[in-house]
Amino acid sequence: MELRHIVLYSSLCALLCNTKVFAGDIVHQDDIAPKRPGCDNNFVLVKVPIWVDGKESMEFVGVGARFGRTLESKEKRANQTRVALADPPDCCTQPRNKLTGEAVLVQRGNCSFVTKANVAEATGASALLIINNQTELLKMVCEENETDVRIGIPVVMLPQDAGASLKQSMRNSSHVSIQIYSPRRPSVDVAEVFLWLMAVSTILCASYWSAWSAREAAIEQDKLLKDGSDEYLSNDTNKSSGVVDINTTSAIFFVVIASCFLVMLYKLMSSWFIEILVVIFCLGGIEGLQTCLVALLSCFRWFEPAAESFVKVPFLGAVSYLTLAVSPFCIVFAVLWALYRGVSFAWIGQDILGIALIITVLQIVRVPNLKVGTVLLSCAFLYDIFWVFVSKLWFHKSVMIVVARGDGSGEDGIPMLLKIPRMFDQWGGYSIIGFGDIILPGLIVAFSLRYDWLSKKSLKAGYFLWAMLAYGLGLLVTYVALNLMDGHGQPALLYIVPFTLGTLITLAKKRGDLKHLWTRGEPDRPCPHVQLQQDEQ
Repeated sequence: MELRHIVLYSSLCALLCNTKVFAGDIVHQDDIAPKRPGCDNNFVLVKVPIWVDGKESMEFVGVGARFGRTLESKEKRANQTRVALADPPDCCTQPRNKLTGEAVLVQRGNCSFVTKANVAEATGASALLIINNQTELLKMVCEENETDVRIGIPVVMLPQDAGASLKQSMRNSSHVSIQIYSPRRPSVDVAEVFLWLMAVSTILCASYWSAWSAREAAIEQDKLLKDGSDEYLSNDTNKSSGVVDINTTSAIFFVVIASCFLVMLYKLMSSWFIEILVVIFCLGGIEGLQTCLVALLSCFRWFEPAAESFVKVPFLGAVSYLTLAVSPFCIVFAVLWALYRGVSFAWIGQDILGIALIITVLQIVRVPNLKVGTVLLSCAFLYDIFWVFVSKLWFHKSVMIVVARGDGSGEDGIPMLLKIPRMFDQWGGYSIIGFGDIILPGLIVAFSLRYDWLSKKSLKAGYFLWAMLAYGLGLLVTYVALNLMDGHGQPALLYIVPFTLGTLITLAKKRGDLKHLWTRGEPDRPCPHVQLQQDEQ
């Protein structure tokens, strides 16, 4: 298999993650338990640091109930409160021990959450911590017959493992206390701004490289024409240059295969499967980084001799000396990232490999006309919506979000993502964007710049400027929607595709170029004998 094919396969995997997801999503209000008087709090994540004998030893994350007193948003305003065990443990009846302002730790079950809260408050507790009987968190709501709830203490649920650790600390220590607070997320994090710039800049660089290559190929054809060479009439120009033009059938097939692969990821998501994806990503990243570095270094005259001198390598054919010199660095870079991808700054290496891979894919893969681009983006548009929203009806979870987060794999998501840590968010996590959110719209944006350059259109009179602005605006709207939804995953192509395709189609129709862009996708070039006659006159 050629390295170029590995890159294309990696781009197929990249399509699986066209969504934005933040770690530590805030739990949403649901329709099953609507708000009512006294039971109208928003579900929020809660930080619960544990202090043992005056020293902070651990921190857990819980979820606040629909009822009870609202929590402080800043740690410095949250008081340290001693923890006591309920007796009986379920806190469904009057406890045997009288509390004097402690936070009481109780087990879930045997009565409603509101009943537990009423009993705890009546006993003198300052807060109620309910330990779930499962590892995940549960939304605590009021029962149907509890229409008017008045509870003056905060109520928080902790996962089962947190409750076990807390009880163990209480057995081994004389004094265990907690703080309870719920930090608010900033409306806009700097990470989102940098991620937007990263996505836009990647498409910008890839588009200019693709347009430059297309123009160089056109100039070469003109030279062959003037020399009277029959090679101009050959249809293998793209093959010889390593460019792959996709058609309508392959565009549809691409999305179908991506859907099948996504379901396979969802079903097989585990640490060993993530390892396979890491290997695939590294192979594609090595090829992408190597291609980008060779192209960049070839622009400098010091490296021209190495770039233009070739040696035959078994199984690979003719390879330039510059490629041989760059390859070891690319391999070492990818291997080091794979080995140390768990460290805090590993996202930098992942983004470098990812950007290089995206730029290379946009250089190799091209849409020949607006028709193919429309079919591809329309299918991806439906794919994105289906696997983020509609898939919940069959799988009871959003398949796309589960895969993007890497649930059950023990890792912070699959590697086919660009990500930046959220800098001013106390909940941490990453702002992420799937490769498909850049590659798929990037194909149509790069197509518009190639058309402009070959048609010798100015920036304002062409289509690239408006396509680029449309993509940037569509991605911006995605982030606005993401923040309005409190960080819940959003299908980016839901917003990007209408902006990008809508702008190009509307503008082309207004200028009278739609039919030409839809079918040919490139400016008319004179036949060889006509061009030769014009040159002779």
